[in-house]
Amino acid sequence: MSQLPHDDENLLPETGGGLPVLEYWAKKSLSPNGLKIWQVLNHKSACLSCAWGTGGQKGGFVNEAGEYLQRCAKSVEAINAELQAGIKTSVFAKKTISELQQLTSKECDRLGRLQYPMILRKGSQHYERISWEDVFEIAAKAFQKSPERVASYSSGRSSNEAAYLLQLLMRAMGSNNLADCSDLCHVPSSVALKEVFGSGTSMVSLESLKQSDCVVLIGSNAPANHPRLMNELIEITDRGGRVVIINPQIEVGLVKFSSPAFPIKSMLKGGSPISNLYLQPIPGSDAALLIGIQKSLIEQGFAQLDYLKKYTDNWESVVEFAKETSWKTLTETCGVSQEEIEEVAYVIGTSKNVVFAWAMGITQQKNGTDNVRAIANTALIAGQAGREGAGTMPIRGHSNVQGFGSMGVSVRLSDNLKQALEKLLGHSLKLNKGYDATGLMQAADSDKIDTLLCLGGNYYAANPDQIQAKRALGKIETIFYISTKPNLGHFHGLGSEATLVLPVFNRFENPHKTTTESGNNFVRLNSPGKTHLKGDLISEVKLITEIAHRVLGETPINWRKLQDTSYVRELISKTISDYKEIGNIDQDDSEFLLENRIFTEPKFATDSGRAKMSVVPLPPLKEPLLEAFDLPKNVKAKVLILGSGRSYGQHNTVVYKEADRYRNMPHRHCILLNLNDIKAGGFKPHQKVTVQGDRQKLENIEIIPGAIREGVAFMFYPEANCLFSANTDPDSGIPAYKRVPIAVYAP
Repeated sequence: MSQLPHDDENLLPETGGGLPVLEYWAKKSLSPNGLKIWQVLNHKSACLSCAWGTGGQKGGFVNEAGEYLQRCAKSVEAINAELQAGIKTSVFAKKTISELQQLTSKECDRLGRLQYPMILRKGSQHYERISWEDVFEIAAKAFQKSPERVASYSSGRSSNEAAYLLQLLMRAMGSNNLADCSDLCHVPSSVALKEVFGSGTSMVSLESLKQSDCVVLIGSNAPANHPRLMNELIEITDRGGRVVIINPQIEVGLVKFSSPAFPIKSMLKGGSPISNLYLQPIPGSDAALLIGIQKSLIEQGFAQLDYLKKYTDNWESVVEFAKETSWKTLTETCGVSQEEIEEVAYVIGTSKNVVFAWAMGITQQKNGTDNVRAIANTALIAGQAGREGAGTMPIRGHSNVQGFGSMGVSVRLSDNLKQALEKLLGHSLKLNKGYDATGLMQAADSDKIDTLLCLGGNYYAANPDQIQAKRALGKIETIFYISTKPNLGHFHGLGSEATLVLPVFNRFENPHKTTTESGNNFVRLNSPGKTHLKGDLISEVKLITEIAHRVLGETPINWRKLQDTSYVRELISKTISDYKEIGNIDQDDSEFLLENRIFTEPKFATDSGRAKMSVVPLPPLKEPLLEAFDLPKNVKAKVLILGSGRSYGQHNTVVYKEADRYRNMPHRHCILLNLNDIKAGGFKPHQKVTVQGDRQKLENIEIIPGAIREGVAFMFYPEANCLFSANTDPDSGIPAYKRVPIAVYAP
């Protein structure tokens, strides 16, 4: 473990969660919105935050397994933000777009709820209110462009029904330009898992996770981003199981966590121990570390060769590659000792049921897809895939991002869905290859996009290279932003002719039933609700179907009939092969598990039923050189590898709190460094420095000493996104947010 300097050590909490969480709940409960917050918390709808799956028809506090007390502070943060007052017309009448561009992410969110449609016209400095009829007339013209010049971008904040309608609209028009926020987070998981197992999601249900006795958690800050997962890790350690953490940065909550769900065994005891082993590899080297674990499993006699022979293809080459690769090569590449790797392999080999879980520390790399392949190979060599309590489990970030993929919101259109859509539409689909999130930005920058519809999300801020993002979006004629609250993209990602911001109901306000999907393949049903706002809002379902009606007419699809979400679910059941059961959900409110994705025996969803293994090459990591930054000769700089990430008071690009108490970072303009790097660079803790990337630089950045590997730095996303250009994974197109070369120097 890295060591904190003594003078800062006492400022950090010794455990994640705990009393600060209860204090936050108490503060919000006693606020003017307190009663409304609790009403929403108990509303029968899925949580607005992460994809860990609470809420639905069993009640707001209940998870998929029927367990109570499964809400977290992130739920309260999201609900509280949605319960803000509506923004008055006068706000945008007074504030110019130049003034709005000075706002931070938190300040954008704190403006309040959007409650009327508005437009920023070419040459204007002010957003102005318009009618919905004007919106639909503008949309009808904008969507008449050539299909390959019309695109969408979406996030997991919406429902399955809205997602299905979005992809149906785009493909009925003849466009496959369906970029999604998953293109910037977990697309390597979907690509690699589909390739190996035939299914791109978790093979582990929540019930299955409860049968595991070991979790290997890689590249995840679960205490901040998925707090309810911590309840499962606490229960695993309580029953004598083991948790292995792999992360370049020591996260306090992954060492010890105090959960309000367990007031006696966790809260009163000052927290529960989480990690048995904590490894800090070089960023981007995970494949090498995993191959090292494979090598040690083989050498210690834990490799399940009979399993491999029966249930996998190409296992011989994978095993041989691990055998032949030298320990010296592996340890020098990943920066973890042979002894540590062997200890992890021993834990895996002596455990009965092992779950391999990961988040964006694995995927947001130039070799992110290879990293996931390496995880799958490791699980298979250990015989830990296709059985109860074991397998691979990507941890999705947004509450319904996986549902969007299930509904076909992806450039990777499956043959089954393509055939079903052709039958529904009555003609063959001749679609373009499609632009993912990175490809769409490049296409826009090359003047290839005329119309962009953003269903939620913050496409501008989520991208790296915000110079390019602003320029590229500025070349699109008409941009539609469908949102509940303002964000940075509404003020920076402006179309050349018109930018429209369209207010919609959130999940617990929709006047109709909707569904969402958790990261563990459980489909939740959201009850109707109502909004506290008095403005002019509509549902996403109504908005998309009305645009479709204006553009495509009534044949072969009666789009206005699809404003009835039960009819949408009927179409989903007929066209999405995994979702046949959704056709019954309106009759009995029965939520369901997508069981054909949960592999409890080693028969996978590939053509042969066998897992398809492949050799993963070692990552060709190069140390960044100072000369690459073109700094003045008299500047003394320290070259480091930067990984960007979210703070504890943040959800995706939305910032609720400026400070991060668990990392001792008092504001958003900080850089976390190992104390040895601070000394080697001639710096001091809390000194203000300049951070230079390959695209831009940030000035007046405060140095914070922290428990992070030497040679590695951490800054907040999305603020640090401007530093670097999109260095992408060739297999999935995801940008490498977690391995960014930077130079740090005193001005």
